Amino acid sequence: MGHPRHTTPPHAPTDDASCSTDTQPPTATAPHEGHPHPTTRAARAVRTGTKTRPKAGSPPTDPQPNSAGTHPARRHRRARRALLATLLTAAVAAPLSGAARPQIPAPAPAALPPLTATTLQTAYAANRADANRAAEMAAAHGDTHRAAADRTLAAPSRHLLTFDGRGAGQATEVLGDLAHADDIAVLVPGSDTSLDTYARFHKAAAALYTDLTHRAPRGTRAAVVAWLGYETPATVSTTVTTTTRAEEAAPHLRAFVRELRTAGKPQAHLTLICHSYGTVVCGRAAHGLDADDIALIGSPGSGADSADALHTRARVWAARGSEDWIAHVPHVSATLFGTTVGFGADPVSHAFGARVFNAGNANHSGYFTPGSASLTNLARITLGDLLEVPRA
Repeated sequence: MGHPRHTTPPHAPTDDASCSTDTQPPTATAPHEGHPHPTTRAARAVRTGTKTRPKAGSPPTDPQPNSAGTHPARRHRRARRALLATLLTAAVAAPLSGAARPQIPAPAPAALPPLTATTLQTAYAANRADANRAAEMAAAHGDTHRAAADRTLAAPSRHLLTFDGRGAGQATEVLGDLAHADDIAVLVPGSDTSLDTYARFHKAAAALYTDLTHRAPRGTRAAVVAWLGYETPATVSTTVTTTTRAEEAAPHLRAFVRELRTAGKPQAHLTLICHSYGTVVCGRAAHGLDADDIALIGSPGSGADSADALHTRARVWAARGSEDWIAHVPHVSATLFGTTVGFGADPVSHAFGARVFNAGNANHSGYFTPGSASLTNLARITLGDLLEVPRA
């Protein structure tokens, strides 16, 4: 694996990243969103983990002290299970986004040679051709929105390592010169990311790439890979409360990182930046993943109780902006009806043991906002400038 240009001292600096004086690029715009903010009354109750406020004059709804002397640990377990049952019930009862959408026709992915530095251009050309054919098929199917999204990806300036336009769709895009990059960031998105919403995911990758090219030392090349290599869950669905999609995605992410190592410099510094439900994917893929750093941002939990439990040689980072609603998601897990619901410990907690860095006032969709503390620190991690990353 690659080696960072700096190492973190025993006592990391604690200065506020928002006070950075680095000049930020003006180009890239807003990032992808991952989980939108819940708006229904039921979702707010689940999100905050509290009961709905009673009307004026009504008796309090908070549980009263147990006169029978029930053991506190037992009461906690019961409360946790009740909360997770509520979470699951809300996901089941609410409309499932996109559930009724018909399958969109597209060609099967192109058969390509193994990925190496010499086959990159072949892969780019073949996948652009597939995206163009997918646009034609989507237009004939009457889906003008998907046709436009596919057509954008088919542009000569786009570098697609993979493309599959069928159904919700998947794509992997490279920004920069992957074959010669010294530092590579792989972005793993959260829920509701598909070809239909790919533009916002691309904006996140573009914002990071623009910042990296501005910040990288002279003679250092950086690349960003936007990896939509799995079927993300819908924000309002049963799948978003479980690790099922993450477990399905994990082996594909491991395999993809191995391919990146063959296509780029052997000692390139490789960082995974995982957002929202994407942090669960990275948590499941971490063991055996050939990465130098893993950054978990806006995480509902990684599916592990601690950074050590991820069983990775990579440095594990975590951050959450002060305006991110996901702070109110209960960081617990339990088995309900044979399925594990919830994602466990909070990655930014002291007990989890990650390197917690400053994300400023980022909201859940704001971690890649140009000029923000979060984007600045993600770029520093990607470039291996670990001494410059302020802790939260």
